[in-house]
Amino acid sequence: MFPTLEEFHEWMPALLGGLKISLQVATCSLIIGVPLGLLLALGVEAKTRAWRILSLFLVEVGRGAPALVLLQFMYFGLPSTGLTMSSFGAAVVALAWNTGAYTSEIIRASLHAIPAGQKEAAEAMGFSALDELRFVLLPQALRVALPALLAFAILIFQGTSLCFTIALPELVSNAYEIGSNTFRYMPALLLAGLLYASICVPAAWIVSYVERRSSAYTIR
Repeated sequence: MFPTLEEFHEWMPALLGGLKISLQVATCSLIIGVPLGLLLALGVEAKTRAWRILSLFLVEVGRGAPALVLLQFMYFGLPSTGLTMSSFGAAVVALAWNTGAYTSEIIRASLHAIPAGQKEAAEAMGFSALDELRFVLLPQALRVALPALLAFAILIFQGTSLCFTIALPELVSNAYEIGSNTFRYMPALLLAGLLYASICVPAAWIVSYVERRSSAYTIR
């Protein structure tokens, strides 16, 4: 059931290589997805009907379709339209869309949590709509949203395990390949699970710490 010391030394380079790719996919997805979530959150609240409808469409599809379906669509579906992406690119686009859809609702809820008096004070001081967003609303909203955004980042990292379905050599894919070659699926997947835990457990502690600090902050 457990890997031997020899197997541990033999398998770890491939597993660590897969972990590196999983972290790269998660990082790129968050770098693209969180700003996209902000744009979608603003788009859903926009006065322009076309922008509002487009934003709602992207949010509802991104939230309603499972991440696995988005991955399959990007990698296997789009080539039929003449648009082909690498497995890494398809993974980043699909997970960034999923990230943007979910974080847009987190950011939108955080913006709604800011008392109306803050917005009224900014307008009374003559702030433009952009300055009001940049200097008054967004800093406060992001402070409220930070714990939820960090927790979602952990979910996206875990979600990279789905990328084995599009032939991306990430952690689960490499563990499965080791199992296929050695017929030792249990120890290979056990090591993969421990590597995931080595990232997710400390990250969860950080989220809990940030959440406790944020709970002491009240927007007045």
